[in-house]
Amino acid sequence: MFELYKLLNTLLNVYMLILLAYCIFSFLFSFGVLNPYSNITRMIYSFLSKACDPILNVIRQILPSLGTVDISPIVVFLAIDYIIRPLLFHILIQQ
Repeated sequence: MFELYKLLNTLLNVYMLILLAYCIFSFLFSFGVLNPYSNITRMIYSFLSKACDPILNVIRQILPSLGTVDISPIVVFLAIDYIIRPLLFHILIQQ
């Protein structure tokens, strides 16, 4: 079971890195640092949005509207660190 926990924990780490890259790309697009018409940036951002938007859209529907501020990635980061990881540890390691 420990190997399964390590695998799931690694997948959570990879997803958190993808989510962080998505947040950085969206900031860079909104501040005009990245060119949204470049093929490579559009491809990377498309991959990142396809990986992150399904979960973020669910969180966005639950949270109240804060105008232009989007705190859904913060909620996902906190949920992974404080809910999902301890729950996985409790279920898989401390049976």
